[in-house]
Amino acid sequence: MGIHLGQIAPDFEQDSTEGQISFHQWLGDSWGILFSHPKNFTPVCTTELGEVARLAPEWARRNVKPIGLSVDPVESHRKWDADIAETQGHALNFPMLADPDGKVSALYDMIHPESDPTVTVRSVFVIDPAKRVRLVLTYPPSTGRNFAEILRAIDSLQLTDNRRVATPVDWAPGDPVIVSPKLSDEEANRLFPQGFKTVKPYLRVVDLAADA
Repeated sequence: MGIHLGQIAPDFEQDSTEGQISFHQWLGDSWGILFSHPKNFTPVCTTELGEVARLAPEWARRNVKPIGLSVDPVESHRKWDADIAETQGHALNFPMLADPDGKVSALYDMIHPESDPTVTVRSVFVIDPAKRVRLVLTYPPSTGRNFAEILRAIDSLQLTDNRRVATPVDWAPGDPVIVSPKLSDEEANRLFPQGFKTVKPYLRVVDLAADA
């Protein structure tokens, strides 16, 4: 059974490069991003882990804790970290879960049923402070993940949680957004005194930058 949006992220206790982790406790009041790797010393994942480490200030600014996972043991993770630091210029600054028993991989449905049972797919789970899964992505082995897009999606989730809006195609922070179709025009006028543009009755656009 797969992981579905809106469900509580499965909790677990597992060893990591930063010691034993109880996942929900470790998350605390933060957002989290859990992302898996097929195995250690793989080229695409080496570049990804370096990028996640480089983006540490961006995760912190959004109150997001990243955590990686591979089926290899902690000792192997630490050896891989040396390669990551050497080739990418950034050593791991977040925990990497060791999942040799496959417990977390099974909880999060990271094993493709028709593939090697020891090899996790390259999944991404964004989890909010209420421990609910808000975004799920799965990548093939040959395609590196776009963490700029993952940051953009988190920006959208955090904005739309706090304001009664949705974000349109290719939205970036600061761009106009869509007024929730659940709002009447009267409610929208009250919430957005700067005004909004009605393109269609179901498509109303507002510039939140005009709040200032």
